[in-house]
Amino acid sequence: MELIRLEGVSFAYSGRPPVFQGMDFALSEGQRLGILGPNGAGKSTLFQICLGLLHPQQGRIYAKGGLCQGEKDFRALRRELGYLFQDPDDQLFCLTVAEDVAFGPLNLGKGRQEVQRLVEGTLNSLGLGDYGHRLTYQLSGGEKRLISLATVLAMQPKALLLDEPSTGLDSERAAVMERVLDESNLSWAMVSHDLGLLERTCHNIVRLEGGLLKDLP
Repeated sequence: MELIRLEGVSFAYSGRPPVFQGMDFALSEGQRLGILGPNGAGKSTLFQICLGLLHPQQGRIYAKGGLCQGEKDFRALRRELGYLFQDPDDQLFCLTVAEDVAFGPLNLGKGRQEVQRLVEGTLNSLGLGDYGHRLTYQLSGGEKRLISLATVLAMQPKALLLDEPSTGLDSERAAVMERVLDESNLSWAMVSHDLGLLERTCHNIVRLEGGLLKDLP
């Protein structure tokens, strides 16, 4: 089943050349897609259009076959499609790590005891079991990156949009991140400049160039 589909999407930021002109994109259950592309190609823009954070000038967006026509449709989609921002400072806004990881599940209406179990389990899986009390603004860039991933995983999505997930991670923490993803049953689209990472974690890889997704030669 297709989780998300973009058809004929065109998008441009005000006063700038088009980023996309008639672009198609899809992510299905069980798929793990890697996306390469130069800076400015529109990789982050693509993910934000998928989630309704940016609105294309033309084209249609479908979630599980249904047309997304307004914010209500995108809110439902965001419950199932977790988004890891490229910059963790865009994702973390609470005082402590535990509060940040708990925010999403609480916002979904889960009970406090269940949320506590989710927070502890998610942090433990990433080797961050003793981080709950830590102040987010005191974390290193790599620590913020893993905590950002924890905030997404704690919401128990069905699929992920991962924007440069290994940025700022040393080799040990990058290996933990890869292991957690590999052992999950999640589908994802992953943007990265690291071809090796994409080859290890994705079933197929495409390149975003000239406003279109193209198979690698």
